[in-house]
Amino acid sequence: MEANEQGFGPGAAAGALKAPPHRSANSNEAIAISLTRTGENGVKPIAQFHPKFTYPLFEEEQIFGYQGLKINLRYDAADMRPNVKMTYEKKYEVVGDTEPADVASVLTEFLPEVAFQSEKDFIAATKDISEDFKPPGELLQSLDNEEGPYEIWKGNLADPAVRKLVKRMEVMVLFYIEGGSTIVDDSEPEWSLERWTVYFLYQKKWATPEQDVSRYTFVGYSTVYRFHMLEAHTPPATPVEGRKEFELPKGEFSLATLPCRLRISQFLILPPFLHKGNGGRLYHTIFADLLAQEHCKEVTVEDPNEAFDDLRDHSDLKFIRTLPELDAIKINMDWKATDKQDRFDIVDPKAVEALKKRTKIANRQLRRLIEMHLMSQLPESVRPFLPTETKVSVPLRTTADKKVYRLWKQYVKARLYRHNLELLAQMDKSERIEKLDEVQGSVELEYLRLLSLSKSRDEAGTTASASSQNGASVKIEGVSKKRPLEAALKDEKESKRARLEDESSE
Repeated sequence: MEANEQGFGPGAAAGALKAPPHRSANSNEAIAISLTRTGENGVKPIAQFHPKFTYPLFEEEQIFGYQGLKINLRYDAADMRPNVKMTYEKKYEVVGDTEPADVASVLTEFLPEVAFQSEKDFIAATKDISEDFKPPGELLQSLDNEEGPYEIWKGNLADPAVRKLVKRMEVMVLFYIEGGSTIVDDSEPEWSLERWTVYFLYQKKWATPEQDVSRYTFVGYSTVYRFHMLEAHTPPATPVEGRKEFELPKGEFSLATLPCRLRISQFLILPPFLHKGNGGRLYHTIFADLLAQEHCKEVTVEDPNEAFDDLRDHSDLKFIRTLPELDAIKINMDWKATDKQDRFDIVDPKAVEALKKRTKIANRQLRRLIEMHLMSQLPESVRPFLPTETKVSVPLRTTADKKVYRLWKQYVKARLYRHNLELLAQMDKSERIEKLDEVQGSVELEYLRLLSLSKSRDEAGTTASASSQNGASVKIEGVSKKRPLEAALKDEKESKRARLEDESSE
C-alpha cells in the first residue's frame, strides 16, 4: 500500500484498517526534527535529530493506530519557522473504545498555527530569509572559535519578536528538558512578560566566500526569570513607633529597578551543537551579564539536572578562582569545638559573605564551591583521591595535616547537618554520626569527580561535555533529576528516618 500523507488539514488520509491493540508507534522515533535552509532547489536539511522525551505530548511515548508513522518537524535554521508533515503506511479503525491518536490535535497545543501551513507556504516564507534575518533583541556578545563566529542575543519576552521566536521552538524544552514546559502565554500582561529575559545563541557563517552575506543558524537559548525580593535591614529596621509610613513611588516607576533574584530557568542547546563548548559559552555569557546588573542581588538556577550542574560547577569554580576575595577563604587552624563555636566559623563568615556579595551566587552553591576549592588545597598527604588514581608516593601525614583535613570535614558536615536537622533529630546520636559520615563521604567523592572533570576541561580548553548543555527548568514546570551522590541516602526499608540529603532550594 502506498504511504498516505497528511498536511494537517481537515480529515485524514483514506484507507483505514482494523487494528490490533498493539499497533502503536514509538513517538520518540516517529518524530524527526530537522533544521533546514530553503534555496532555489527547495528545502535542504542541514541537521536532523530526534526528541529525547515525548511523554508530555503522547502518553507512554506511544502513538496508537498507525503503521509506518513519520512526523517530520522542520524548522528554518535562522528564524525557527516550523512546518509539520506527517506520513504513514496504514491507519487503523476504532477498536472498541480505542481509536487512532489525533496527532494533529495534540501538536496544535504545542506549536503555533504557522507550523500547519502547506509545504508551498513554508517554502515561500523561508526562501530568502537566511540572507535578511537577524535575531531579535540586542547583540550581547560575539564569540570566535575554530568553527567560526557565534553571537549571543538578548531580548525580553514582552518584545513580540522575541516572544514569536520562543513560541515557535519552545516545544524543544519538552523534548529535551525532563520536567520542562512552555512559558509563553499571550494572555499575560506586559509587566509579567517583562520578567522573562531570553538569551539566544546563534552560529554565524558566510553564505559564500565571495559574498558579503552571513547566515544565522539557531544553536540554543536560555530564559531567566526575575523575582523581586525584600532585603533584610542592616542595621535592624527602625522600631515601629519611630518609622514613617510607607509611601508608594510617585510618577512612572519600573519594577526592574527593585532588588531582585535572577533565576536561570530553561537552558537548551540543540543536539547537533552539543559537545562543542556551546553550553559553556552561553552559561558564561549569561552569568556575566546577570552579575553586571546593579539590582540583581543573587543568581540562581532552578532544578538543574546532574549534567547541567557539572557545567555550572566548572564555570562557577573557574570564576571564583579568579577573584581576590577567594584569598581570604581559608580553614582556621585555631578553631576549637565548643558549645559556643559554630562550625561555620571554621572558615571566616565575613570572608564568605564578601565572596557571596562579589559573586551573587546562591548560598548552597557558594558553600559547595568553597568546600570543593578548600578540598583541592588540602595537603597531599590527606587530600582525597579517586579510586582510579594511583599515587606512587604519598608524604607522611603530619599532625597539622590530619587536623586541617578533620576541620574540612567538620565544615562540610555543618552544612549537611543544618539542612537535615529535622531528620537528624529523629535519630539517636550514633545513627546521626553514621549518616553524616556516610553523606560526607559521598560529597567527598562527588567533589573529586568534579575537580577531575574541571581539570580535564581546562586542559582541553572547552566546557563541553557529553550532556552538560541541557537541563535547567523552572520550578513551576516540574522537577528534574537530582545529584545522585548528594541526594537522599536511604536505608534498606526506604524509611523516611533514614533519608539524609544534600539538596536545598536556591
